[in-house]
Amino acid sequence: MSFTGKATYSAGANLPESAEDVSDLIGIVSPHETPLLDLLGDPARFARSTVHEWLEDTLLPNGDTVTLAPNPPNGATFQVAHPNRFRVGDQLSINQESLLLTGIDAATNTLSVQRGYGGTTAGPLAVGDPVAILGNAALEGDSADSARFTLRIRRANYTQIFSSTVEISGSELAVRQLALADELDYQKQQRLRELLRDLENSVINGRGPSTDPQGGASVRRTMKGLLSMISTHIFLPEQNGFPSDANLTEEQLSLALGQVWKTSNAQIDTILVNADQKRAINQFMAASRRYQPADESFQNLVSWYESDFGVCRVVLSRWVPTKTVVLLDSTRIAVMPLAGRSFQYKPLAPSGDRECGQVLGEYTLEMRNENAHAVIRLPA
Repeated sequence: MSFTGKATYSAGANLPESAEDVSDLIGIVSPHETPLLDLLGDPARFARSTVHEWLEDTLLPNGDTVTLAPNPPNGATFQVAHPNRFRVGDQLSINQESLLLTGIDAATNTLSVQRGYGGTTAGPLAVGDPVAILGNAALEGDSADSARFTLRIRRANYTQIFSSTVEISGSELAVRQLALADELDYQKQQRLRELLRDLENSVINGRGPSTDPQGGASVRRTMKGLLSMISTHIFLPEQNGFPSDANLTEEQLSLALGQVWKTSNAQIDTILVNADQKRAINQFMAASRRYQPADESFQNLVSWYESDFGVCRVVLSRWVPTKTVVLLDSTRIAVMPLAGRSFQYKPLAPSGDRECGQVLGEYTLEMRNENAHAVIRLPA
């Protein structure tokens, strides 16, 4: 429909020129969106204490590293870092050679093996060579060996209180406001937007104190965020062969996803980036874009990235540091309130001609298996 200059077909013709004309909408320009919280959604449960804990477990490792090579290089004994990971009868693989473990000296970390097992070629071993445990071959009718198991680990994070005070004078409540019906209700909404913004920022960048984390009447309690909890997979430029490009490249992203896949059963499904790195991801397919003469639109957007290691949603968040890319398995992350302490408005006793209240909530971040996530830090 063409532009007529009127709000409707009939209205607006008889408005007096002296009438006050103010739109009934209030525009908010300050950023307050929370894309990560929107992606994660509401948690399935809530925290029951200001110290929120959860349990993590692992399987017995099936690999190790050569720490002292045999002498001669194709000899039948060598040392490893963790002899307790092995059992006599394990079939090993080193540099495409199969070996059969025949003896373990735990005092010296030494393994005795049968080289060139199964017709493979015995080659030289060197310090740092990875040793893969294919599986154990038990003897027929043999007695059970000693039980082996892993210990569950307790992880924890603390809840953080987010609060903002609302105060409206009696006169302000009584007068007719432009563009809104209830000033108190409007201020509640504004403060809630701010607190949700701060919650997402804290979920990404928050840090817990190094001492006295429980907080109290004189000590503020803060929760640890994603960037402070991820410690295993932090990819830095020019370390262990990681490329040092200033902006994210597909090679960097693929290497990081592959490394997480190697060491965990995580399914990275979220790539959390800021505007600079989002533009870098958009350029992954720039060289292969094709347009026809009849095309009237130009699209420069990558919302999903699919690799050998899974399909990832690319999420743009202004709260991620400029030179940082966060890779997440969202199924292992929850932002949860303390029981009965999700965002709410609490009226306060007025001390005069005004209405007072407090918008507050208490939340924590649960991030299970920190080695299922990763951070790429690009050079400044």
